[in-house]
Amino acid sequence: MIGCPIARRGSKHFRVVAVRGVALLVLAASAGAQATSGDPARGKALVALAGGCGCHDTKDGPVGAGGRRLPTPFGAFFSTNITPDRETGIGDWTDEEIIAAIREGYVRGKGVEAPVMPYYAYAGMSDRDVRDVVAYLRALPPVRRENQPHQVDLPFARLAFRVWRFLFTSPPSPPAEAPAAGLERGRYLAQHVAICGDCHTPRDRFGVPQADRYLSGTEHGPFGKAVPNITPDPKTGIADWDADDIAHLLASGQKPDFDNVQGLMAEVIDGYGDGLGYADAPGADLEAVAAYLKSINPIEHQVKRD
Repeated sequence: MIGCPIARRGSKHFRVVAVRGVALLVLAASAGAQATSGDPARGKALVALAGGCGCHDTKDGPVGAGGRRLPTPFGAFFSTNITPDRETGIGDWTDEEIIAAIREGYVRGKGVEAPVMPYYAYAGMSDRDVRDVVAYLRALPPVRRENQPHQVDLPFARLAFRVWRFLFTSPPSPPAEAPAAGLERGRYLAQHVAICGDCHTPRDRFGVPQADRYLSGTEHGPFGKAVPNITPDPKTGIADWDADDIAHLLASGQKPDFDNVQGLMAEVIDGYGDGLGYADAPGADLEAVAAYLKSINPIEHQVKRD
């Protein structure tokens, strides 16, 4: 939903991952899960690359049960329960209904969802990848947690969300399969899975990412925090970092000067609460993202930090 960084993962996290791995096998056949054509193991790796879908987690868990408050200039939104609980989650949704929510911004029985969920970026996720993500979500332990109503200062909010989607999105046609390697895989992951631009690209007054300032940072990022320019600009970006530096940061949270990232970036690397993060993702994919970030156009934009 909405996407800087941290200490290395401790033994507690590795125990959690091991226990969760066993849970995936057991719960895939639970009453809350439906048959799906996806691969939950691949889906887990993709969710890690998506920062664990941490907007749907809270600090104290459970994973995917929603309830996190997401402040925006238009009001506060609360993330939804995406566990396979049949009454409060997505347990009785079809694969197609879950995919429609992820890639089209359409929620079963409610209509178009708020763009705080960046469906317009996930719209380019490949058919295979999105089905694998669905399979992973179905393998989560079902949690009964009612969704909280949004606190939004918009009249006719659902209509406003529909109008926003019509005016400001131009969804790409998703491929059947994602690129397997190289810069094209890095571009695909950065734009449609990790969605780096969701945090690092400035937005206009309507909340629309400004394409001509792609990844150049902003003082007004998620939760009102500044996020840095990650273009290879020599004055204001990360031109002096090489691809290995970037990949190492994504895996560990450690910068080239041995400082650690903080805030939201720390969460997406290490995982929020007991959730997944970049540190759980395949190293080759983090390297592909790093190589892609070195290839984009440099943009001079000095982000003022508090």
